[in-house]
Amino acid sequence: MRLWPEEYEELRPEAREMIGSLLGAMSDDAFGAGDMPADASVEEKVARSRAALANFFTPVPEAEVREIAGVSCRVFVPEGPATAVYLHFHGGGMITGAPEMNDVGNLALSRHHGLAVVSVDYRLAPEHPWPAGPDDGVAVAAWLLEHAEAEFGSGRLILGGESAGGYMAAAVALRIRDELDAIDRVIGLELVFGVHDWGRSPSQRGLRPHRGPDLLEPSGIEFFCDLYLPGRTDDERRDPAISPAFADLTGMPPARFSVGTGDHLCDDTLFMASRYVAAGSPAELWVGPDLPHGFMWFPCELTKRWQSHMSDWFHSRLA
Repeated sequence: MRLWPEEYEELRPEAREMIGSLLGAMSDDAFGAGDMPADASVEEKVARSRAALANFFTPVPEAEVREIAGVSCRVFVPEGPATAVYLHFHGGGMITGAPEMNDVGNLALSRHHGLAVVSVDYRLAPEHPWPAGPDDGVAVAAWLLEHAEAEFGSGRLILGGESAGGYMAAAVALRIRDELDAIDRVIGLELVFGVHDWGRSPSQRGLRPHRGPDLLEPSGIEFFCDLYLPGRTDDERRDPAISPAFADLTGMPPARFSVGTGDHLCDDTLFMASRYVAAGSPAELWVGPDLPHGFMWFPCELTKRWQSHMSDWFHSRLA
């Protein structure tokens, strides 16, 4: 069994060099507490995490800020009727981040594929722990199921996101199936290095396939787990209502999973994708050797291959 084509082997040295050079210029552990003093308060650590990730925001003027079902969203609308609506969720460990992180990518998806893109500014912990974020996502999804056809020209949905956004997309899709009885309206899930096991998978605890540099560290992961799911043990965090990897995955739409072997969330994707297919739900898996969390920020031939695979997948779903 191979997780990537043989041709990727010759691309690994370039990827490693690019990752090493760019990660050294980035803030350490942008999603966690970083090198804050041990006696720093939770509020100080959260503020630092939010300030660090804000460096990656790339807002564009084409985005329209709208309130949908009481939730602020950034919306991109194509010329003419939409081919589908891409319901997008940003990353940030459920404690930080904003839709502006993905404006450039979401604008490109809208233009290239004719999608209407709705990126949700869902509530964050610690002010709003679970289930506030997924509740916001379900509320927006329910509104789109009722109004998207008239509003954008298509009632078909694709859900997707990166990191915590990948988790949000999976969690909301499961609730569309179980609570809204409308999973037939979802034509695909784009799940990019998602957090699918909130009980902390082996790679989250540091046992990665490739131990190169990464944006995430086990201490940072534990930090946002504790804020998003306070007072719960690891086993309790694996409740199927919380961790999608432990849910019933039958009857789900085609999904594309992608992750790098240097990512501390690598196992979440490998485990979730395997269970997804075993449950009879169709899926594609893209694995990038040596690539870290947030690998699309590291331009190299391997990430170009990921981009091409993603574009082909969107074409196939929209066809």
